[in-house]
Amino acid sequence: MLLILSYAKIKSNIRLIHLKVKNRDMETLKYTIIKTEEQYTNYCNILEDLLLKEDSVFEDEIELLTLLIEKWDNEHNTIDELNPVELIKSLMEANNLKAADLVKILGLSKGTISKILNYHKGLSKETIRKLSDHFKVSQEAFNRPYKLVNEVNRHFRNASLMNTEKDVAVD
Repeated sequence: MLLILSYAKIKSNIRLIHLKVKNRDMETLKYTIIKTEEQYTNYCNILEDLLLKEDSVFEDEIELLTLLIEKWDNEHNTIDELNPVELIKSLMEANNLKAADLVKILGLSKGTISKILNYHKGLSKETIRKLSDHFKVSQEAFNRPYKLVNEVNRHFRNASLMNTEKDVAVD
């Protein structure tokens, strides 16, 4: 519902901007709907520069760029397609983080971080909360089932059972 309202707002604002442009003897549009990654990156850089100027003269331009970028983000959002471990790895790459950085962020050992990143251990509720807080991503994105490779836990269908005791035969 929020996406529909947001999209309606974007269309409404684009119409208003189009009318303003029409009244200026059909000037060429400075910004258009984003159609490529290159255009998206370019608009993000322009928006960042305008925001740093902190000048009210650019308010309309900032608002338009924000709407165009949000529209692209909503249409090309891949967070829902990633399992929690892939999401963590993606966020680590985007933020130039290493596994050692997660040790500090999550307060876990290097071994535990390694087990999580290699699908041998699931995410605890506390780890999910810390990831969500640090990366500013909803907890639901990290709290989804995914398959583990650990022999002991392989018979479980998802990682949500990782924090329960299991009877394991030791040879």
